[in-house]
Amino acid sequence: MKIVKKAFLYLLILFVLIQFYPMEKPKVNFSNPNDFLLNNKMPLDIAKTIKNSCYDCHSNETKYPWYSKIAPIKWLVFHDINEGREKLNFSEWNSLSIDDKSDKLFDIQDEINEGEMPMKIYTYIHRNTQLTEEQRTLISDFVEKLAE
Repeated sequence: MKIVKKAFLYLLILFVLIQFYPMEKPKVNFSNPNDFLLNNKMPLDIAKTIKNSCYDCHSNETKYPWYSKIAPIKWLVFHDINEGREKLNFSEWNSLSIDDKSDKLFDIQDEINEGEMPMKIYTYIHRNTQLTEEQRTLISDFVEKLAE
């Protein structure tokens, strides 16, 4: 029993110590003049769906959940946000070239149609971000028209 108590104590100490490991939190900015939704006319339902299901990882407008303050979970959250923004940042949409925009639109269409986005782990925790087949079709059709 002493071994179990010691192991628990060591794990608790480790858990507390890792909370102090410095990690830069991705910055949040709600003033984004180059934003995708701001600079493209689209039906309101599509805009709301994209904002709800994509913007936490693919924009500068991330809304951090309570668990993003707790290591080691925050490490995964910050990593996913940084990676998501690197691949596609809707907040910087109008700063992209025409060719890059076209490529990104086809990437969006592929990811949506294949069910890769939003990520399963994200929709598991954030149930309201899951896309229905109808929403997938609407977004896919919209980005295809925008790419033309």
